[in-house]
Amino acid sequence: PKLRELWEKHSEFQIMESASHFFNHIDRIMKPGYSATVQDVLYTRVRTTGIITDNYEIDNTTFEIYDVGGQRNERKKWIHCFDGVTAVLFVASISEYDQMLFEDVNMNRISEALSLFQQTCSNRFFQSSSIILLLNKRDLFEKKIKKVDIASIDLFSDFKGPPRDAEAGSRYFKDKFLANRGSFKNDIYVHVVCATDTDNVSKMFTACKKIVLKDSLRISGFA
Repeated sequence: PKLRELWEKHSEFQIMESASHFFNHIDRIMKPGYSATVQDVLYTRVRTTGIITDNYEIDNTTFEIYDVGGQRNERKKWIHCFDGVTAVLFVASISEYDQMLFEDVNMNRISEALSLFQQTCSNRFFQSSSIILLLNKRDLFEKKIKKVDIASIDLFSDFKGPPRDAEAGSRYFKDKFLANRGSFKNDIYVHVVCATDTDNVSKMFTACKKIVLKDSLRISGFA
């Protein structure tokens, strides 16, 4: 009971939300011969460092994806390395509106994400690309908003939606990000997603595939 009581305050500490999944399944995980389930793998977190390149085959089309770390000390490694990319997938966790950065306990995580999004939109290397904004951790956001009112956070005191309305909260943060597009002229596509929901991610990737193919044709002069 004390551990659960402490977990309710985990946003005040640098504890990954996915830890609760493993706490809830600790008896199964501790058994001899334990084998990770699909959900166990999905809830595993590995910090991205440097630039990781992967190739994916989706519906007979090969996509080359560059995965980069968003932490401050990682950005200098990649921010100027992406001349000619077709699309940018920008991932932000909307459930972290009441949490601070690991590297700066005085900086709100959403506020930092908004600043980085603005920098991304103004980056000269991305002016011919589309941006796909993924507002991630929808499941955690829907749970948190029932307990932590967005407007109770000073930075987001202008939130006028119903206190426990996840849809209103999602629209609020979507508008916050889009307001930071600056002079970026190309399309910005927004999806509210849950990375551990395989069906949701499958639909999101299908949508992203269409966007990337359309932009690839446009950049090549065929559309």
